[in-house]
Amino acid sequence: MQTMKFDVQGMTCGGCVGSAQRAISKLDGVDHAEVTLQPGSATVVADPAKVTAQQIQAALSKLGFEAQPAPAGA
Repeated sequence: MQTMKFDVQGMTCGGCVGSAQRAISKLDGVDHAEVTLQPGSATVVADPAKVTAQQIQAALSKLGFEAQPAPAGA
């Protein structure tokens, strides 16, 4: 398993957080996802052989959120 962190823009409420967390959690290979509103971020524990950072970003993009990998050490 690998931990991936993302900065997420565009979330405005708890409903956004829930939608984002559900979308990430549904992806094959995701073991755990935690999304926070302030600051807008997502921490995902996943099997890198089954799901890529790009797939996670695409799932969030479909909801209207912009996600970028968080800087190292963030």
